[in-house]
Amino acid sequence: MLVRDWMTRNVITLGLKTTVVDAAEVMRSKRIRQFPVVDEQGMLAGIVSDRDIRDAMPSKYLPGDHATGGSLAKLRASDIMTSEPLTVTPTTPVDIVANMLQRHKFGGLPVVDAVGRLVGIITVADVMRFLCSVSGVSRGGPQIAFKLDAKPGPLASLLADIRSEGVRYASVFTSYDHVDPGFRHAYVRLGHMGEHTVQSLLANLGKRYTVLFYIEDGRTNLTED
Repeated sequence: MLVRDWMTRNVITLGLKTTVVDAAEVMRSKRIRQFPVVDEQGMLAGIVSDRDIRDAMPSKYLPGDHATGGSLAKLRASDIMTSEPLTVTPTTPVDIVANMLQRHKFGGLPVVDAVGRLVGIITVADVMRFLCSVSGVSRGGPQIAFKLDAKPGPLASLLADIRSEGVRYASVFTSYDHVDPGFRHAYVRLGHMGEHTVQSLLANLGKRYTVLFYIEDGRTNLTED
């Protein structure tokens, strides 16, 4: 999935000449952690974070900073912004954004078009909405975690066996993190259960696969230590 499907489009922005006092008031009233800064043509010029504003009130730039005239009222977004911030485009994959946010510890990233015009912002909250959607948790349904050999074949066989039981799966995730060497974990969220309950399905699948746990009605049930 792409950023254009999950980004926030109606972005509150600052102009280059917006005062820090005004920016602080918007941040307080709207509970915003960062502002893209745009020029008169709507081109992204920089970004101002809540930390930048906190540092400026009272500011390390004041007093005695001749560039700002020694007055907080004269301090502008252009004085404290980060120029040339890290950005993404509407066609950047959302999982790439998640990795960037995690790696850089950012709360969000501006989204710009091919000429550098700001078209949106994608935040940690937007990425969490994406995760809830692709994992299927927002639609409900049980999830089962399996331990599989880390080689081609076991996952395809597992999914085929689930289908052969008349059960549909809604999403599938796999991970090699925090897993014994030579294995991977597969997390399968189930949709239509057919004639099965989770317990009856596990009774059949448990004969062929290692089940780590299952989640039903929001409750985690461990099947092995």
